[in-house]
Amino acid sequence: MASVEFKNVTKSFGEFTAVSDVSFDIADGEFVCLLGPSGCGKTTSLRMMAGLETPTSGHILIGGQEVTHLHPKDRNIAMVFQDYALYPHMNLADNIAYPLKVRGEPVAQRHARAKQVADVLKIGHLMDRLPSQISGGQQQRTSLARALVYPAKVYLFDEPLSNLDAKLRLEARGFLNHLQRDMGMTAVYVTHDQAEAMALATRIAVMDQGHIVQFASPIEIYRRPATTFVANFVGNPPMNLVEVEGAQVEGKLALKAEGLAIAALAMTDAIGKALAASGKLTLGVRPEHLGIAQTGATNTITAPLFANENMGPESLVTIDRGDSARVTARIFTDDHLDLSKVVTLRFSTEHVHLFDSTGKRIPALGE
Repeated sequence: MASVEFKNVTKSFGEFTAVSDVSFDIADGEFVCLLGPSGCGKTTSLRMMAGLETPTSGHILIGGQEVTHLHPKDRNIAMVFQDYALYPHMNLADNIAYPLKVRGEPVAQRHARAKQVADVLKIGHLMDRLPSQISGGQQQRTSLARALVYPAKVYLFDEPLSNLDAKLRLEARGFLNHLQRDMGMTAVYVTHDQAEAMALATRIAVMDQGHIVQFASPIEIYRRPATTFVANFVGNPPMNLVEVEGAQVEGKLALKAEGLAIAALAMTDAIGKALAASGKLTLGVRPEHLGIAQTGATNTITAPLFANENMGPESLVTIDRGDSARVTARIFTDDHLDLSKVVTLRFSTEHVHLFDSTGKRIPALGE
């Protein structure tokens, strides 16, 4: 296995810049997810690692070796594609063994190795079948087996689970998690599914418009999102974001918004700077940190009920503050919630996040 390094990498297609001055390091044995919406630059970054695209500027290193202009076959990487890219006229044994064939290994050796990897992936009994004769989940495992059959420095995954149904996706995700722990492989995984990234990655690089806006562990990104973009992208449902007016009153931070009643918060230098730049802030609260308010509750937000979705062990209660400014609470109960037309949700100030007018997170007291 090997490390991967991007140094000020930019990739432009004509006047459009897909990746803009991106720098990061991936350590040997890390499983890193490039996460973001369509068009954010994650797949272009992966294709530059693979050698399928050449950077407009900057440098790419694998295992400390400069590979920016190196041919894909000389990089010793393996790639799993979104559409699996299996040869339809070859059976599974030949599909899996193909990387060994192009390297000139004898038939008996490459088929033995292919069978060994296929058995690990629970498809060893299908080696004589064509790709058209197996399920989508089995095709996905065949594509994965082909990538693993020859030891590579880095394994690249381009949304490999996106074509699977929900049940198969969960099974494949669990298997990849197990495989990463078992092999300790260096892997870069592209996805727009934040649940996949949270479940698989040791670190996540959240991308937006060709830039990495946060690169951290899944729990760090979830608990301390660097921007409102990250807060709104990671989490299902995402973090609730409420625009508020802030003011310093008797050395405390007072926040004001329609339907919001919140106790004064401790002032910090960072909050003071944000207030000086603009009196407007954004308050963020995760849905699981909201509950149905009881009589006399403090720190609440009140608005007309928009939806009450019973999901079995939990309910998603959404209120509408107007202009589609909605707030959702995740209520952990399998009891039916009999809610009135106007609902008050409570929260604890220890779970409140603050962002400045540019969308950047303001560090909490003590951070």
